[in-house]
Amino acid sequence: MAEKSLSGQVQQKKASGWAARDTCGVLSPFDFYRRVTGEKDVTIKVLYCGICRSDLHMLKNDWGISTYPLVPGHEVIGVVTEVGSKVEKFKVGDKVGAGFLVGSCHSCHNCANNFENYCPKLIGIDSGVEYYDGMKTYGGYSDIIVVDEHFTVRIPDSLPLDACAPMLCAGISVYSPLRSHGLDKPGMHVGVVGLGGLGHMAVKFAKAMGVKVTVISTSPSKKKDAIERLGADTFLFSHDPDEMQSAVSTLDGIIDTVTGFHPLLPLLGLLKYNGKLVIVGGPDKLELPVPPLLFGEQINHDYRAKAVVGCFVGGMKETQDMLNFAAEHNITADIETISIDNANTALERLEKGDVRYRFVIDVGNTLKSSS
Repeated sequence: MAEKSLSGQVQQKKASGWAARDTCGVLSPFDFYRRVTGEKDVTIKVLYCGICRSDLHMLKNDWGISTYPLVPGHEVIGVVTEVGSKVEKFKVGDKVGAGFLVGSCHSCHNCANNFENYCPKLIGIDSGVEYYDGMKTYGGYSDIIVVDEHFTVRIPDSLPLDACAPMLCAGISVYSPLRSHGLDKPGMHVGVVGLGGLGHMAVKFAKAMGVKVTVISTSPSKKKDAIERLGADTFLFSHDPDEMQSAVSTLDGIIDTVTGFHPLLPLLGLLKYNGKLVIVGGPDKLELPVPPLLFGEQINHDYRAKAVVGCFVGGMKETQDMLNFAAEHNITADIETISIDNANTALERLEKGDVRYRFVIDVGNTLKSSS
């Protein structure tokens, strides 16, 4: 809990960032307040913050949950500048990160089993909701952030801070389903649909786990990048019926990172018996006719006994495990670093798919603080 003054008011500290004021989603400088460092909190000087496609949705209120002013950003990397009196895991000077999760109930079944990401009372870092002390949550397009130590992760020394930022969303969003759905066994064959911010991380993690990887894309131009740059084993152009037919019933699982509307039946046809199609991209809706799931269509396209599931980031233990695994296997995101002044241009480019593969804001060197 935040400290209170003698008058009973929550004490605050000045902060600066960039925010959107309405659904046009245009960012501009914004001064606001953070809570002071509570007894279990760490205050973080933000050095880098990744730009996620969900930032676009939040800025324009595509999901109907945004409140304004809105400071986005849930891929935060920085250094600890202050710790609360009961903080045990961190000290001033530590390199740390904060992802989407900044609060949960700590008592439900999911929290007790390290799945805070599925807590009914979870609080998002940039969701604009009230924190426990009544102050509004603002994201990482800002100079400082205050986070409970439980929701703070340690950045291994070998990971570059800028290229590590996207791993707090894109990285954990694909690492978690690979682990939790048993798609991490050497020799397994996993498909990755879409080769963007999440997709390129899925290829890297799966290959490091010893998994055979097939990238599935609507863009044949991405074949060279998928195989030669990222190390995928094979590539399928999803609009080519012959290519798709050649891969029927060959995959143990699929990580679907696509954010737009697309049919699922062709993907299910690629799965083996009991295979899993894991949705992580967050599209508004998907196309999935039910009869083929019950009765099948033909012997070469049996859609039965296959699962479609969703996966939302990961819990805190799993997020730290992901970072440690990345450090062990030298995995980082492929990024383009920008200044905060270029954030609006970067968001426009992201909407067009013009990035390989993630924008990261150099907050520490380009954001002008009000203090």
